[in-house]
Amino acid sequence: MLGRLVLAAALAFALPVCAQNYPSKPIRFIVPFPPGASTDILARMIGERLTAQWGRPVMVENRAGASGNLGAEVVYKAEPDGHTLLVTPQVVLVINQVLFSKLAYDPQGFAPVTVIASIPTVLIVKPKLEANDLQGLVALAKANPGRLNYASQGNGTIGHLSAELFASMNGIKLVHVPYKGASPALTDLVGGQVDLFFVPLASSLPLIRSGQARALAVASEKRSAFLPDVQTVSETLPGFLSIAWFAVVAPPKTSPEITNKLSAAIAEVLKQPAVAKRLADLNAEPIGNTPAEMSGFLKEEIERWGAVMRSAGVKAE
Repeated sequence: MLGRLVLAAALAFALPVCAQNYPSKPIRFIVPFPPGASTDILARMIGERLTAQWGRPVMVENRAGASGNLGAEVVYKAEPDGHTLLVTPQVVLVINQVLFSKLAYDPQGFAPVTVIASIPTVLIVKPKLEANDLQGLVALAKANPGRLNYASQGNGTIGHLSAELFASMNGIKLVHVPYKGASPALTDLVGGQVDLFFVPLASSLPLIRSGQARALAVASEKRSAFLPDVQTVSETLPGFLSIAWFAVVAPPKTSPEITNKLSAAIAEVLKQPAVAKRLADLNAEPIGNTPAEMSGFLKEEIERWGAVMRSAGVKAE
């Protein structure tokens, strides 16, 4: 009995010691998508500065495939010591659990660390659409049921789900036109082949500024600093929220001491002027929340998009 008590006390004492010595070896950031995308850029930016801060190398590994599931599985099965981490957009943590009938990992089993940053989703329309604001768009859709169509980056993407949520909350019918990525969808919207598109601001801002597309609203909680004169969707449709976000999570059972230390370190990195400038160049807004705050945010996102996907019958193609 005494031996068990001594062992329990030793284990309890070991946790903060482990966190104090963390990191004790190189850290791997697993990015479940190819190099060059926003997630990869953010991971390398954060990793470079954590390397300088901690004196331990932070290496980025791209494990692309299966809509992010391959990289997520690697981290899910890694040792819960904080040295293998997943840097991912919301698709892996929120969308895939509804999109796919079976996964080799539990998206809700990861230990939250922090949401790094978000990019507002913006509702853009073709230049000649007969609507100048959200009210006009809804009125046009109601007067012409099933006539208006919307582009998306593909089935189950943020563009698809945002438009479905918008249609449902307004009681209108829109026709889905899925593309393989944002680039061909934007080309057809500029050319007038599709009517509207919920797309991350970073992809569409040059077209908005050049007049090749019109921004009717941003879908973040507050107006974007990059489009301060454009209203939010929630100003006329309370509760509507759609942002692209990027987060760090750790393997299941990673200790809170380690995830909190990681979160605090990343939050400090996000305050650096050079990082703030780089985020602005990406049209991204820093977040850097705590593991507890991220956990609450995740629950809201899972509830929101899960309901949309089930209502629309969205499944992997």
